[in-house]
Amino acid sequence: MVDIWQETLPVRFGNIDRSDRLTLASIFDFFQEVAISHAEDLGVGREALARTRQGWVLSRMSVVVERRPKWQEPVVVRSWPRGAERLFAIRDYDIRDAQDRPIIRGRSGWLILDIDKRRPLRVQPLIESLPPNDGLDALPGGAHSLEARENLIKTGERRAAYSDIDYNGHVNNARYIQWVEDAAPPDLLEKADRLRFDINYLSEIKPGELIELWTAPITAADPTDDSNTVYNQAIAFEGRRTDDGQPVFRAELRTGKEN
Repeated sequence: MVDIWQETLPVRFGNIDRSDRLTLASIFDFFQEVAISHAEDLGVGREALARTRQGWVLSRMSVVVERRPKWQEPVVVRSWPRGAERLFAIRDYDIRDAQDRPIIRGRSGWLILDIDKRRPLRVQPLIESLPPNDGLDALPGGAHSLEARENLIKTGERRAAYSDIDYNGHVNNARYIQWVEDAAPPDLLEKADRLRFDINYLSEIKPGELIELWTAPITAADPTDDSNTVYNQAIAFEGRRTDDGQPVFRAELRTGKEN
């Protein structure tokens, strides 16, 4: 078993926006791929869990981007488990440049789901055999639990279509990020040099479901003290089902320029 999984990947044309730099959604794609590969290597991947009618579900994730790599720039994407917090299995990530500097850092919280009952299970028995990687904290502030925001305004709708749905039969975690990107002001992400993004996945979205997108400006202050980055714009997002108004995700985006 490999304690820290890493893959060297180029920033491809499909991973960039008009600024010629890696998009937020592509960061989530990169992290998703290395997490899946590492879980398979550790013996807790999709097929192993399926034999006991269990599955991994991403519940929350926080990402800090200190620099966005450009087209064709080689980067090393790394991921490693970090033990458990209550019901969550913690997994950290970073993306390093050619000088081995971490330019993007992330932390995620995963649940183990009973596939038939759609209920979370205790993660401790499953992760006891995994490397704890003590002290290897990519994001010391952790992945945040986001509270409901007031004064949100409905700004759009999205219907879960074929291209949104993954192997598990629901909207893939990285597709939520594309929905958020499309709900943000068009030039906000293109002009951002640095950013922080937090998301909580509250409920799965099934094929064909119509989701309302709600947004509001919020304070741009970093919610943690683990970075000296100054953010100058921030937006809260919430997705709600149209039939019952229940939230299916909450997210917060903070952007800033290079110091």
